[in-house]
Amino acid sequence: MPNNAPGVENTFSALSDPTRRAVVQALSKGSATVSELAGSFDMALPSFTQHLGVLENAGLIVSHKQGRSRVCALNPSALKAAEDWLASYRREWEQRLDRLALHLDRVKEGEIE
Repeated sequence: MPNNAPGVENTFSALSDPTRRAVVQALSKGSATVSELAGSFDMALPSFTQHLGVLENAGLIVSHKQGRSRVCALNPSALKAAEDWLASYRREWEQRLDRLALHLDRVKEGEIE
């Protein structure tokens, strides 16, 4: 299993908040302005932009100025790093569970006690 990959801790920390997960989900459908994103949440704009800052600092989103608006987009490579980290643990646990199932089958068949 890999050591903690750089940035993965920040990714999971950023995704620990339901508001930030909802923003990531919204951006998975495409880019959006801060105003468009904020309209879905019942909070003051400064509080909402703090959430965006956490996501951006974690590398989960990128933003750029377009005219008078700030446009946000998902950064899929940050999610890919987290997915890869999880996949390594999933493989390890699947192997362990497969060995347990084999052992239980052998016990059931009376091969071992």
